Amino acid sequence: MSTLEINYGPVFIKNWKADTKIVVNQGGTRSGKTYSLLQLLIVKAFENKGKVFTIVRKSLPSLKMTAYRDFFEILNNLDLYSETDHNKSDYTYNLNGNLFEFVSLDQPQKKRGARRDFLFCNEANELTWEDFFQLLVRTTDKIWLDYNPSDSFHWIYDKLLIRDDVSYIQTTYKDNPFLEQTIVDEIERLQGTDDDYWRIYGLGERGLSRATVFQFEMADDPKGKLVSFGLDFGFTNDPTSLVQVYKDGNDLYIHEMMYHTQLTNSDIGEKFAELGLTRYDEIWADSAEPKSIEELHRMGWNVKPTAKGADSIMAGIDILKRHKIYLTKGSDNAVREFQNYKWQEDKNGNLLNKPIDKFNHAIDAVRYATFNRLSRPNYGSYAIR
Repeated sequence: MSTLEINYGPVFIKNWKADTKIVVNQGGTRSGKTYSLLQLLIVKAFENKGKVFTIVRKSLPSLKMTAYRDFFEILNNLDLYSETDHNKSDYTYNLNGNLFEFVSLDQPQKKRGARRDFLFCNEANELTWEDFFQLLVRTTDKIWLDYNPSDSFHWIYDKLLIRDDVSYIQTTYKDNPFLEQTIVDEIERLQGTDDDYWRIYGLGERGLSRATVFQFEMADDPKGKLVSFGLDFGFTNDPTSLVQVYKDGNDLYIHEMMYHTQLTNSDIGEKFAELGLTRYDEIWADSAEPKSIEELHRMGWNVKPTAKGADSIMAGIDILKRHKIYLTKGSDNAVREFQNYKWQEDKNGNLLNKPIDKFNHAIDAVRYATFNRLSRPNYGSYAIR
C-alpha cells in the first residue's frame, strides 16, 4: 500500500479493515465514500493478478460522471494511467494484470454477465434487489456498496444489513479531511434550512426521499370500520391486486389480500371465495376493464367500476394523503409499493405533480377502494370533515 503513496482518509481505513464478504457504506454527501473505495480497489489490484473488478451504477450517464471519472483521476494523480490499457469503447481498463470494467444496468442482460472477483456498487440504492442479486451470485470474492440514505425503506436495510457476512460503515462529511471549507459551510448550512436534508446528507442518517409520495406506519391488524375492497387487474407481468381498506377516525388501515400474476377472471372469482368474500362485499375495480368487471359480476360478485377521469390519480392521492396510513403486517407487496412510489422529477431534479407509473398495483387498488367512498362528502360515517 505504501509504494503507491496514496493520500487516503478515514473512510479508506474503515473499509480496508472490514473483513466481511460485503461492506455497506452509508453516508452523507461528500464523505469521500466513492473516492476512497476506488482507491481501495486500485490498491487491491496491486495485491492481485488476473482478477476482474466490476464497478456498477444504474445508468451509464451517472456512471461516467462519478466513479468512472474519479477512477481515472486517481490513476492520473498516481501517475499510473496508460492510454494503451484503456479501452474507451468498452469502458474497461487493465491495471497490473487485472481487468477493471465499468458497467451500467441500463440493459438488463448486463447484470447476468460473466463472473467477477470484486464488485463495487456505486449509489447502490438506485439498484433493485434483482439487480443486486444477479451481481451477487456472480461475484466470488468481495463486494462494496455505497449510497446516500435518502430512502427510509430499501432492500439494503431489509435484505442485506440483516446478514452476518456484512459490515456496515456510516460516514459524514467530517470523515473527509480533503473537503474545501466552502463545501463544509454549505453542508452545515442545511442545519438551519432543511432538517430532512441535514439528517440525510449532513449526518448520513436514514431518511425519507423527498420524492416519496406517501408516508405510512405498520399495524398488526386493521382497525375501525370497513370502507370497501379495491381490485386492480393484471395478468402477465403486472399482478392482480386486492386490498381491504378500513377507516378509524382519520386513520386508514390497508390490508393486502391478494397479489398474484397469471390470474384469469375465473381464478379471481375462486380467490374471492377462498378469502371468504360474499356477494354483498363491495369491490371497486379499474373501470378500464369493463369486460372483466362484467364477467365477475355474472359470477355473483359485487364488483363495480371505479369513477375515473383525467385527474383521478391525483384526486385519489389527495384523498389518501388527508389520512394517516397504516399497512398491516403481512402486506409485504403493498409495503414495497408504498416504499417505492415516488413523484417524477424533471431534468433539474424538481419534483413534478405526477407520480412515476411504477409500484402502483396495490396502491391503485387502494385508490379505487377509497375514491368512491371517501370522496363523497355525505357518505355516512366516512365523510371527510
